[in-house]
Amino acid sequence: MSGKLAGKRIAILATDGFEHSELTEPLEALRREGATVEVIAPHGGRIQGMAHHDKAGTVAVDRTLDQAGPDQYDGLVLPGGVANPDQLRTERRAVDFARAFFDAEKPVAAICHGPWTLVEADVVDGRTLTSWPSLRTDIRNAGGDWIDRPVVADQGLVTSRGPQDLPQFCAKMIEEFAEGRHAGR
Repeated sequence: MSGKLAGKRIAILATDGFEHSELTEPLEALRREGATVEVIAPHGGRIQGMAHHDKAGTVAVDRTLDQAGPDQYDGLVLPGGVANPDQLRTERRAVDFARAFFDAEKPVAAICHGPWTLVEADVVDGRTLTSWPSLRTDIRNAGGDWIDRPVVADQGLVTSRGPQDLPQFCAKMIEEFAEGRHAGR
């Protein structure tokens, strides 16, 4: 462990239907770098992961949205999967939780369908990002500049297209989280 993120607390916001690899691989990468990572969800217990359309493993929830505050964390990860962000963007507490990281200029990393929550939080206007291709129109309609690249970083916001981009996503996420706050967002 190199410890690039020693002393940092990172939240992963997810619920049932998350893409398993898009939560577990960033979780492990962050822990390898010394971060304390907590999985935050609207409900306690365990959340169900998916491998595209098939059920995959579950992950334990460390705190519910009622128990966690954005001020407790240095960065936020939003995994994809279709059902996960689709549910989160209808959950006011989840949208407010995500928006608070932008208000505080803290780094955020979102992959695949994860940016749907950011569209709902109204924080993509004027930003360049990528996602799963089906979100392109949603992001553009919200004022974002969507591009097709493995990873995009824009003032502390890291985005990637999907599981195929996890190595680049994790590396850039760690870099941005190590830098900390990004003033001027």
